[in-house]
Amino acid sequence: MKYFKEPDHAHGQQVRTGILLINLGTPEAPTAKALRPYLKEFLSDPRVVEIPRAVWWLILNGIILNTRPKKSAEKYAAIWTADGSPLKVHTEKQAKLLQGWLGEKIATPFMVEYAMRYGNPSVADTLARMKAAGCDRILILPSYPQYAASSTATAFDAAYAWLQKTRNQPALRTVKHYHDHPAYIRALVANIHDYWQMRGRPDVLLMSFHGVPRNTLDKGDPYHCDCRKTGRLLAEALGLDPSKFRLTFQSRFGRAEWLQPYTDKTLQELGRTGVERVDVVAPGFTSDCLETLEELAMEGRASFLQAGGKEFNYIPALNEHPKWIDALGQITLENLGGWAGKTWDRDADEQARQRSKNLALSLGARS
Repeated sequence: MKYFKEPDHAHGQQVRTGILLINLGTPEAPTAKALRPYLKEFLSDPRVVEIPRAVWWLILNGIILNTRPKKSAEKYAAIWTADGSPLKVHTEKQAKLLQGWLGEKIATPFMVEYAMRYGNPSVADTLARMKAAGCDRILILPSYPQYAASSTATAFDAAYAWLQKTRNQPALRTVKHYHDHPAYIRALVANIHDYWQMRGRPDVLLMSFHGVPRNTLDKGDPYHCDCRKTGRLLAEALGLDPSKFRLTFQSRFGRAEWLQPYTDKTLQELGRTGVERVDVVAPGFTSDCLETLEELAMEGRASFLQAGGKEFNYIPALNEHPKWIDALGQITLENLGGWAGKTWDRDADEQARQRSKNLALSLGARS
């Protein structure tokens, strides 16, 4: 195996703890040209599409990549901002805010970065940059509260693939899920309450989670259970009667059965049965993106209103909500364990590193 080139080593270099946020990814621009490589990378992942490789290669390269980029580009163009992709913008802001939050809690040196599982900045490039900056232990924190093999696990795969080709490996920890973490639930509640204080309460709150094929549940994927628990805890914390909320799944693809009930069909049903106002929230999306801003806020609105509903509201994702940054910080601290501390003497650390460097140089080291 060919290993990555190691960064230049310097005796006495400051050691840091790294925290890496990983989100799904985004194309570089809302164009068919930019969508094609992004979709190819995403849909070529065997965890994302569990179809025999030879068959899927023909479908992907012969049909999907020749038709879907243009359609997807039109959807991305509808939600693109002056700063770029909403998902990337929010994830970058979250990383910066988490750095500031942790800076008030941790004295030992650390750094927070973000990466995209598909697209840029890539997981491998970001990990390499963190290693070069002195991170000898790194916490991988996916932006997915609920674990799924097609999201969380593939983020870990990318980190492990980089690790496998790294000669001098840093220690690596991963956060599997936080679907029931009290601080995460409190952040969801605060975000919804903030919205309701401005607009009042709906007849029904619809909690929409990203869908996955139904057979993944039969194969042992815990995603369905994670989503259900998040929904139950959120409804309890909001004090909602069972008649006042629905839990559904969106973004299905292909002809196979996916987790049900489906978001679009539920919105149509609610509109037909006389429900006047529906508010939709997407607890599994910590940053607004194509699936929330276009699929829910635009397509979902149309489905509900065309079916007879009167008022549709999309409640924004957690994004940079202070309670969410607080939750990210708490989850990070809990998973850092003994990797970071509140006490650290900068001068003593610098002196110790200088002594180490001087000793190494006296023994023949070159730097």
